[in-house]
Amino acid sequence: MLEAVLSDIDGTLVESNWLHAAAWRDAFAVIDIPLDIETLRKQIGKGGDQLIPVFVPWWKRPMVEEPLKTYRSFLFHQDYFHQVTPFPRVRDLFLRFKQSGIRTALASSTNKADLDTYMKIANIADLIDETTSADDAARSKPHPDIFSASLQKLHAKPTSVLALGDTPYDAESAGKAGIRTIGVTTGGWSRQELLDAGCIEVYKDVAELLDRFDQSALTHCGPVAHT
Repeated sequence: MLEAVLSDIDGTLVESNWLHAAAWRDAFAVIDIPLDIETLRKQIGKGGDQLIPVFVPWWKRPMVEEPLKTYRSFLFHQDYFHQVTPFPRVRDLFLRFKQSGIRTALASSTNKADLDTYMKIANIADLIDETTSADDAARSKPHPDIFSASLQKLHAKPTSVLALGDTPYDAESAGKAGIRTIGVTTGGWSRQELLDAGCIEVYKDVAELLDRFDQSALTHCGPVAHT
């Protein structure tokens, strides 16, 4: 029986991936690394510790990594955070989890302060049992640290939970912790890309997952074939 769902939030519950990409674009431009939003969007889901090495050579990272993360955060909060909106029926899905006796944890690469704000935006703060953020893990996704920390907080086994996410990094991170993942395409990744990354099922968004709740892996032991 499913005991808990460990859910990502950026791109899964709230529409923010392209906003994060825009903030990273603006930050990288300051150090003369021009990048387009789509290139960066494909890296969203990782923490800054994993994203920056993709674009900054090793010899330059000690000089720019921390200032770049700080400036990116400043830009995101100043220019983009107010544009974050919840996806449809997020609260309804978490109410359904509660009614079904399924505990919930948020497992995100963002920091705790932003995670708390996201919960308010999505109107689910009163429905969450535990939260795990970048503050709880030494390494961000796609490393397993965040999901492993969530398991510890819930005192749950990997085989009794499912992850919910929108990027291949969610599936990879959860898989390394022994957890199966349900994917949603709201982060900009295709159904096939998420399946190839290890997701056992993929839905258009959390609203479709809610509509198909009884036919999904949330109530069945294995994946369910669907289009």
